[in-house]
Amino acid sequence: MWKTFYIKPNEIGILYHRSDFKKILQPGTYRYIGRHWQVKTYDLNQPEAKIENLELLLRNHSSELQQHLLVVRTAFNQAALVRLGQNWVSIAPNQLRAFWRGFIEVEPHVFNLEESLELPTEFVQQVRGIALNGLKKFQISEFEIGLLYVQNNFVRPLEPGEYGFWSQDKDVSLRTLSRIVPNPSFPLEDVLIEKHPDFVAAYCEIVQLLTYQVAIVRYQGKVISILPPCSRKLFWQGVEVEVIDISTEAKLPPRLVAELISGLPETLALSRNSLHIREVPAQHLGLLYINQEYQTQLQPGMHAWWLFGRSLQTEIFDLRYSTMEVSGQDILSKDKVPLRLNLTAGYRILDPLRAKNGLSDITSYLYKELQFALRGAVGERTLDALLEDKGAIDRSVSEYIRSKTADYGIEVDSAGVKDIILPGEIKTILSKVVEAEKTAQANGVRRREETAATRSMLNTAKVMEDNPVALRLKELEVLERIAEKIEKIQVNGSLDSILTDLIRINRQ
Repeated sequence: MWKTFYIKPNEIGILYHRSDFKKILQPGTYRYIGRHWQVKTYDLNQPEAKIENLELLLRNHSSELQQHLLVVRTAFNQAALVRLGQNWVSIAPNQLRAFWRGFIEVEPHVFNLEESLELPTEFVQQVRGIALNGLKKFQISEFEIGLLYVQNNFVRPLEPGEYGFWSQDKDVSLRTLSRIVPNPSFPLEDVLIEKHPDFVAAYCEIVQLLTYQVAIVRYQGKVISILPPCSRKLFWQGVEVEVIDISTEAKLPPRLVAELISGLPETLALSRNSLHIREVPAQHLGLLYINQEYQTQLQPGMHAWWLFGRSLQTEIFDLRYSTMEVSGQDILSKDKVPLRLNLTAGYRILDPLRAKNGLSDITSYLYKELQFALRGAVGERTLDALLEDKGAIDRSVSEYIRSKTADYGIEVDSAGVKDIILPGEIKTILSKVVEAEKTAQANGVRRREETAATRSMLNTAKVMEDNPVALRLKELEVLERIAEKIEKIQVNGSLDSILTDLIRINRQ
């Protein structure tokens, strides 16, 4: 019994007899007698030879197979790249792979992973854009630097460029840091400083401070960081570091106040957590306390102190003239009349330190003492006395409050009652009293005027009785007044009969 096998031009075959390897068959037609012959064909367009029991076949027929196969075997510490024409494949450690020779160009490259996990630069460029199992590729831009980690342990820095690393049995990772930012977040800074001094010396500026030191870090003249005592931090090389001893003097000099507080807004934001900042306005005075102890007075201007290791407190006092209103005080007069009064007082602080040391709350103290003074002044006087002499309350309150505030460095310039508000029924009673008084005064004036008028008329009559000429002048005066109110007067008779005869007046 004959068996015929046909191998296509793009194929290759392996001849078996009862599962025993016999030989490699090139393209063509083959005839064998017997029914136990079989051929397995492989497409040469797929260059990898995926042959069953390859390990056994190579052991028994190595010389014949290797005439047609390129065999790549990797040890436990090896990996390989195989170029298949224009393509590439990667081979992990402890692998056996075979590729057909001749049909597609095959080129193997084996790498020792114990010597280096890094893929040589010429291969990185050739496999660019090709995804390969077990190989990690990294691209670092020109403004970056890479930190290579293997099994989460820092290995070395990577300059800008393309890199490839085998990651078959190890965790390989890359952390990129911008070189544009002078103070990036270095991963595990303390580990880098302690375990990798070469990297720190080559790339970084390290700032390490004592318990009494602070540091201002500048880059290109701009403040980028303020470090507290006992700090340790990395920066890229190129920064400027100013270390300041704050053990004896915590106050900032004017140049630092201008730079950190009055300068750029982002610089002020960096300074807020490190400084106690206080601005004393004009016509004000400040008191400085460090660790609850008074230190000095603060003149108008901007002041700042380092916070570290001390407690700072500042209080600002207005030295200008101020007023205080004591409103709506309900008080009984000496004769039990309820009154509501509003008081205004003007004062200024002459000695802020005495006021601070003697009083916990200056305004509350003044308000209460003015209340006491007002109640005492009103309660000692009757309503009539208060209404007759309102200035008595002002004088009494002023004397009282000045005696109370003199020991605390506070000067009260003036104190006066603005309003005295009477209850409604008292207002009605007072209105009636005033009305009666004014009515009586009006009646007296009217009687005096009537008496004076009568006396004047009597005197005039006596003059006319004794002097006929005066009487005749008075008559002419009356006639003149009448003539002013009419258009025409007709007189019959002589002038002597004007008042004795009938006068006929025609109004036309």
